[in-house]
Amino acid sequence: MNAPLTTVIPPPAPVLLPIEGETEFFPVRRVYCVGRNYADHAIEMGHDPTREPPFFFQKNPDNLLVCRDFPYPALSSDVHHEVELVVALRSGGTNIPVEQALDCVYGYGVGIDFTRRDLQGEAKKLGRPWEIGKAFDHSAPISALIPATHVGHPDKGGIWLMRNGEAAQRGDLSQMIWKVPEIIAELSKLFTLAPGDIIMTGTPAGVGPVARGDRISCAIDGVANLVLNVV
Repeated sequence: MNAPLTTVIPPPAPVLLPIEGETEFFPVRRVYCVGRNYADHAIEMGHDPTREPPFFFQKNPDNLLVCRDFPYPALSSDVHHEVELVVALRSGGTNIPVEQALDCVYGYGVGIDFTRRDLQGEAKKLGRPWEIGKAFDHSAPISALIPATHVGHPDKGGIWLMRNGEAAQRGDLSQMIWKVPEIIAELSKLFTLAPGDIIMTGTPAGVGPVARGDRISCAIDGVANLVLNVV
């Protein structure tokens, strides 16, 4: 009989997301993000909103922040909010056909892709990766997941964010340039998707800075909502 495996340091704790109305949790494997997936946001960031091939970057699973306030990060004075529909996968594969992509979805939530815009801008100018602007600690607050068996597969409906009670971002899921099945299909050409993968699907226009003391509330209408303070 093989001896049990041992490690030289304690293994990291798994990242587990709560599921609305359930006692079980959703274990996270990877976090993928889609860039510039709403035309109005592409325009406000100075890019062409035509349907160019989607591009992807990653956050780390332990960047996800669940049911906690958002600590303003170090080394930045320009942190922006970006509200997004979150997709959680129950299965995966490579080269997944668009027609079968939604079969891979476990459920949905709402999240915020907080971005150190000043550090991201510096990286862009130098032609460097964006990780210092995107994949910092606590950069992805996320709601509890809602199973697709409860809400279906939303392809329209309001997505919005309010800062201190004032509207900042408002759009509709129908405005996504690349829809959820297409995102899954395109992503699976580049990576082998698997159960536990999370996809953040892009943000509508209205991104802007936050400051300590701000109260942030956001939602996907009929799906999920999230409220937090910037501390």
